[in-house]
Parts: sequence; structure tokens; C-alpha cells
Amino acid sequence: MSENLLVGIAVVAVFVVLCIGLYSLFRGGDFARSYSNKLMRLRIVLQFVAIVIIMLVIYFRG
Repeated sequence: MSENLLVGIAVVAVFVVLCIGLYSLFRGGDFARSYSNKLMRLRIVLQFVAIVIIMLVIYFRG
């Protein structure tokens, strides 16, 4: 059960950063200049962490 919660948190974190990045892209201006590249890097790191968590859950379950 805690594994499912951990996977859910990781997936939601990726989704939230992706949505903020898309908002930044469409908004433009100073916000996009300051944060779009940082948000992209953060999303990639969070995706990596989410994949590692998912693979660990699959490995230890089966």
C-alpha cells in the first residue's frame, strides 16, 4: 500500500511540474525567461525518480 502511495506522489509531482511548465510556456514574459529551463530540468529529474520508484516497486513485488 505504501508503494502505491509513493508511486502516486511521484506521478503527481511530475504532472504538477509539467502543468506549471506549460503555463510558463503560454504565459511568456519574465516568468518564462526565469523559470522555463529550470522547470524542464526539474521535470526530467522527477520523471527519472518516478521511473526508478516504479521499477523498484515492480522488482520487489514480483
